[in-house]
Amino acid sequence: MTTPPVVSIVVPCRNEARYLTTCLDSILATAYPRNHFEVLLVDGESDDGTRALAETYAARHPSAAIRILSNPGRTAPAALNIGIKEARGDVIARMDAHATYPPEYLPGLVDALETMGADNVGGVLVTLPANEGPTARAIAAALSHPFGVGNSQFRVGAKTPQWVDTVPFGCWRRSVFSWIGGFDEHLVRNQDDEFNHRLLARGGRILLVPSVKAHYYARESLAQVARMFYQYGLYKPLVARKVGRVMTLRQLAPPAFTLALGLALGFAPWLGAARVLGAALAALYGVATLGAAAAQVKRLGVRAALALAVVFPVVHLSYGWGFLRGLVRWARPAGTPSQTTAAAVPLSR
Repeated sequence: MTTPPVVSIVVPCRNEARYLTTCLDSILATAYPRNHFEVLLVDGESDDGTRALAETYAARHPSAAIRILSNPGRTAPAALNIGIKEARGDVIARMDAHATYPPEYLPGLVDALETMGADNVGGVLVTLPANEGPTARAIAAALSHPFGVGNSQFRVGAKTPQWVDTVPFGCWRRSVFSWIGGFDEHLVRNQDDEFNHRLLARGGRILLVPSVKAHYYARESLAQVARMFYQYGLYKPLVARKVGRVMTLRQLAPPAFTLALGLALGFAPWLGAARVLGAALAALYGVATLGAAAAQVKRLGVRAALALAVVFPVVHLSYGWGFLRGLVRWARPAGTPSQTTAAAVPLSR
C-alpha cells in the first residue's frame, strides 16, 4: 500500500486498569504509520481507575492521537457505536483492552482488508494465562482447545486464511456501517455474532487471517470463567431469535448436554432409566474430559492438567445453563437486557 488508509482503533473498556497500559503500549508500537491511525478509548464508567489511567497515558503521549470517550451505556455494543460515530478514519479496527497486539497485527489486517475482497477481517487469538498458577494456565489451555471451545477457528487456530462466520474484534471499512448499520445494543454479549450474520446476509465476506495474531489474557479464576461463559450462553438465544436461526451447531452441544444431564438427575429418584442415562452421560463426559486433560500433562504439568479437568465442565455447564436460561428469558415479551445486567458484563472477551 503506497498510501495506507487512516485507521480508527476503537478500544471498548470498563475496569481494565490491570491491562490497559500494556494494551496501549502494544497498539502504539504498531508497524502501521503513526500519522495514519488514531486510538478511541471508549470508557464504560469504570470505577477501578481506568479512566484516570487512560487520561494520564494520553497526556504522556500527545502525538499518539488518543481520544477518550464516555460510554454511559457501559456495554461493548454501545462503546463500539460511539467509537464508530466519532471515528475519523476510513478503516475501523476494534481492539479489546484485555489483549496485546504485535507490531504486524494492524498492518496485516489492513492489508488483508485492502487486497482480499473481505468486508471484515480478523486474526487468531493466542490465549495467555492471567498468571502462572495452575488454574490460570488450565483456563488458558481450555479456551484454545477443541474440546473446550469446539471448532472455533479463531481460538484453536488455522493454517491458511479461511472464509468464516465470525472473527474476534474485527477490522472493517467505515462504509460497512453505512451499509448495514451499527451494533445491536440489546446484545450485551454476542453482538459480533449478530452483526456478522447481518453482514453475511447482505452478501458480505468475513476473512480469518491466521498469520495475524493477538495475545489475549484469559480470566484467572473459575468463578470469572463460569460467569463469562454463562453470559455467552445467556445471550445466544436472543441472537438466534433476532437472526431467525442458530448460527452454528456447536452452540447447541453444551445446552443439550446440560439439559439431558439435568433431566436425568431430576428423574433419577423415580425412574431407573433416568439413573442409567445420567450415569452413562456422566461417565462418557468424564472419560472424554479426563482424556483431553491427560493429553496435556506433558505441556502443562500434572497440577495444571488436573485443573483443566475441572475447567472443561465449568465452561460447558456454565454456557449450557446460561443458554437454557436464555431460552426462557428471551421468550418473554419483556425479555430485554437491563442496565444492571449490562453493568455486570465485562466489555472484553
